[in-house]
Amino acid sequence: MKIVVVLVLIQACWRCAEAHPLDPLTPSELNLVRTIITNSYPTSSSSNLTFQHVALDEPDKPQILSWLSSKSMAPPLPPRRAFVIARFQKQSLEITVDLSTRSIISTRVYKGHGFPTLTFVEQGLVSQLPFSYEPFKDSLNKRALNMSQVVCAAFTVGWFGAEKTKRVVKVKCYYTNGTANLYARPLEGVAMVADLDEMRILSFSDRFGIPVPKAEGTEYRLSKLKPPFGPKLNGVNVTQPHGPGFTIDGHSVSWGNWKFHLGFDFQVGAIISLASIYDIEKQRYREVLYRGFISEVFVPYQDPTEEWYYTTYFDCGEYGFGQSASSLEPLTDCPPNAHFLDAFYADANGNPVKITNAFCIFEKHAGDIMWRHTEIAIPNQLITEVRADVSLVVRMVSTVGNYDYVIDWEFKPSGSIKFGVGLTGILGMKGGTYINTDQIKGETDIHGTLLADNTIGVYHDHFFTYYLDLDIDGQRNSFVKTTLQTQKVKDPKIPRKSYWTTVSETAKTEADGRVKLGLEAAELAVVNPNKKTKRGNKTGYRLLPGSVAHPLLVSDDYPQIRGAFSNYNVWVTPYNKSEKWAAGLFVDRSRGDDTLAVKSRKNREIENEDIVLWYTMGLHHVPSQEDYPVMPTLSVGFELRPTNFFEANPVLKAIVN
Repeated sequence: MKIVVVLVLIQACWRCAEAHPLDPLTPSELNLVRTIITNSYPTSSSSNLTFQHVALDEPDKPQILSWLSSKSMAPPLPPRRAFVIARFQKQSLEITVDLSTRSIISTRVYKGHGFPTLTFVEQGLVSQLPFSYEPFKDSLNKRALNMSQVVCAAFTVGWFGAEKTKRVVKVKCYYTNGTANLYARPLEGVAMVADLDEMRILSFSDRFGIPVPKAEGTEYRLSKLKPPFGPKLNGVNVTQPHGPGFTIDGHSVSWGNWKFHLGFDFQVGAIISLASIYDIEKQRYREVLYRGFISEVFVPYQDPTEEWYYTTYFDCGEYGFGQSASSLEPLTDCPPNAHFLDAFYADANGNPVKITNAFCIFEKHAGDIMWRHTEIAIPNQLITEVRADVSLVVRMVSTVGNYDYVIDWEFKPSGSIKFGVGLTGILGMKGGTYINTDQIKGETDIHGTLLADNTIGVYHDHFFTYYLDLDIDGQRNSFVKTTLQTQKVKDPKIPRKSYWTTVSETAKTEADGRVKLGLEAAELAVVNPNKKTKRGNKTGYRLLPGSVAHPLLVSDDYPQIRGAFSNYNVWVTPYNKSEKWAAGLFVDRSRGDDTLAVKSRKNREIENEDIVLWYTMGLHHVPSQEDYPVMPTLSVGFELRPTNFFEANPVLKAIVN
């Protein structure tokens, strides 16, 4: 008989999500934004208007909290507004639109360094420029390549100390003859620099004639692969006789003892807000996470040559993690019991674009154990108590060029929130002259791993920086670092020589809240110093870190200046609505003067304040042949886990049906 775990679904009043102030902008609202702005900025052939970023201008936190606490059955919503970054006459505009009054309430010309996120429309336009550019066509003819089989793409170029910068990208090309794996067949040494505002090529280089890697062995489409096949795996049929254990009302989700709001943003993708958990003992929901999302993904490649040194990407700020969301495939990206939600963003012309199945939500029955114990010490008795674990997963996949990132938010009935990232897709590869490592001279560094004939997988890093506005039992929280310190036994009668104990320190300012993990044994927690358990412990949540990696670039290297938020694994800042972008808001060609690292220099007070925890999970990626031609998913993650938040085990009474 099949046993299915179903947790008690707490029936509690949950405000109707049809009119939730944190809902992402709808297609009709995006159309309204476009109409209002285009009416205010008429365009001509010499003054093009483009929409680079259109998002909900979220209400101030006090407004949201006031709305949530209202005793009225239908409290008035906070003002519904949109925040827009547009390009007009080669300037970046920050525009706030009031949707109820159908008017622009503020406009600011951005005068700082950096440019807004690249749109798919302009990336597509610039990728076509090489095909009418004669020097490029000559290079193709020289290599005897069929132009109809060439694909080009735009790549951000970073900043390397120039006083003045234009809005330019690098255009590199690939050969698709015989394969869909274009990244495996680069036209190494051929590159162009193009102006995004003027849509023209500024410079061209063809430095050397490295062979284009062969198509053989690069294909990954099942329909194109040839026998033998394997391994052969049996699928699993997930059934839920009692139906799903969660409910979705608009963008509000309730499951087991959790409720939260799921939003979407062009730049960062999934946003989890207002996550709270029901406490059976206290008979009420308790606040945990006010708002959380991936603020930035920093991917610096480690090849300093002319063709690659600039490849230091910021996947959220430069390319848009939300814009890059992929439609999820039922039964493969998500299990049979998944529920899907669509998402919408505005393209460069302001028109709504639908991402079908942008999210899936499902209960995860993975055969895990929630808790168990077998007792054999009681005479004439054998006691075994075990509870099968079930969790709720919210999943999104963002495909930024060659890489696919599987982003999971997993809610556990025990009160934990697990954050998962799966890295898959195609490696960043360059062409080379080698077919065997024996040909590589000792003094030569190819800056990667030889994967196939003339194909090198370039060394690189991934740094995922999460914005986590934790409100543990309320807004006033503190950050506590508890170190584990070795002590010597002083009593000569005791044969034991040493033990460890804990020493806790509460961070008072931002400087105290910066942590480089791995340097010492430590427990990190966000606590509410104003709320205590019956035993006197402060209620809190602790951070259980995942993969720990520190930047290996020197601190004054230009990419590291821009990515200085990765210098520490943990930062703690006071809440500020405008401070939610680890790399700044205008990231393309930015100079690192608007990052989390810069803002944290204010060294503001963070003790017993409304604080934000920033956590960077990183990994250094040395490619291997198993990552080629497509990479098996590499999973990393971390966890936020209750620590003295409940009076006892919150799933002691979990019910099994």
